[in-house]
Amino acid sequence: MKKIDLNCDMGESYGAWKMGADADVMPYISSANIACGFHAGDPATIRKTVRLAVDAGVAIGAHPSLPDLMGFGRRAMKVSPQEMYDLVIYQAGAVEAFARARGAKLHHVKCHGALYNMAAMDEGLSDAMVRAVKDLGSQVILYCLSQSKNFEIAKKAGVRVAGEVFADRGYSDDGTLAPRDKPGGMIVDPAASVKQVLAMIEEGYVTSLSGKRVPVSADTLCLHGDQPGAVTFARKLRETFKERGIDVAAP
Repeated sequence: MKKIDLNCDMGESYGAWKMGADADVMPYISSANIACGFHAGDPATIRKTVRLAVDAGVAIGAHPSLPDLMGFGRRAMKVSPQEMYDLVIYQAGAVEAFARARGAKLHHVKCHGALYNMAAMDEGLSDAMVRAVKDLGSQVILYCLSQSKNFEIAKKAGVRVAGEVFADRGYSDDGTLAPRDKPGGMIVDPAASVKQVLAMIEEGYVTSLSGKRVPVSADTLCLHGDQPGAVTFARKLRETFKERGIDVAAP
């Protein structure tokens, strides 16, 4: 039986500003990436999201970002490898503390937005992220872009790593995510999303926006919780996985 982890970016509300349908999506996923306060989220939101995850039996992950509340962590910033390390350790520590207070553990780290994309391509930043996850403990898994530099460096370092693929994003020919504002960069049709997902899980490839087949290692599948229709996407994916005999579980 094939197996896939279904992860979702969560806990991205902040103060009076609400984002996502975390409580509605949580029953359909197996791991949650919880915002740490730098691109979204705040202490109360981390606490509430951790509680939702624990109650649903969902694995708890930290979702560190660049310090960019105004840009939702999606604007690239120049950071050194040491700054990358510090950003990951500091933010993951916040989620880990709330998890421990709830009797749970930090399961994984998945960086957000520009920080994620920068590490996927930059060897120095990748190495720093991998060292940070290693120092958080041998039980912590790094979620990173499948077949990226980040993925390769984690493998070589002996850090537990899950290659991530995306249900609702288009791909470039080099296996990176296409820009969100590019036509096809965001997939809004559930049927198209399911077709892409099945190709990645069952056949090991994704079709880029130009039509090229790009190899992927699909260990964990991301669904963006802030996308309109996230609950519909999640429900449709779970129904399809059940029909195809694909088990959903955290790595």
